[in-house]
Amino acid sequence: MFFSGAFGKNVDIIQRELDVSIMRRNVIANNIANSDTPNFKRTVVNFESQLKRALDSEKVKPFPEVLTDKRHIPFYQSVDYRKVKPRRVLDYLTTSKNNGNNVDIEVEMMNALENQMLYQTLVQSISSEFARVNLVLR
Repeated sequence: MFFSGAFGKNVDIIQRELDVSIMRRNVIANNIANSDTPNFKRTVVNFESQLKRALDSEKVKPFPEVLTDKRHIPFYQSVDYRKVKPRRVLDYLTTSKNNGNNVDIEVEMMNALENQMLYQTLVQSISSEFARVNLVLR
């Protein structure tokens, strides 16, 4: 079917980003809920930088290599973008309050707003992708 080409890859990447956006919303909500908890450390979700690195690795092959045995280690291996998973990372380095808590409610609210806007943009993007397919099929 047509999900194997560039269209399928675009839809898959957008779907993964939507899932990460939902995970990020839950993490931000948890950070906000624990903004007054002593010694609570905020959590962030890291995904986009790893996805970009994986997508960039598919484009570049530095130089051809000759492997004479299947046990040889190749010089360069591209990373499949489908194997990239979001990671929750605790921020142990900062402390913004005297009780050891590092959640800044204003920063978290801005992160929530930015995440919501990203989610809406992604939904519009995937909607337009399928609208184009629908237009072709008519």
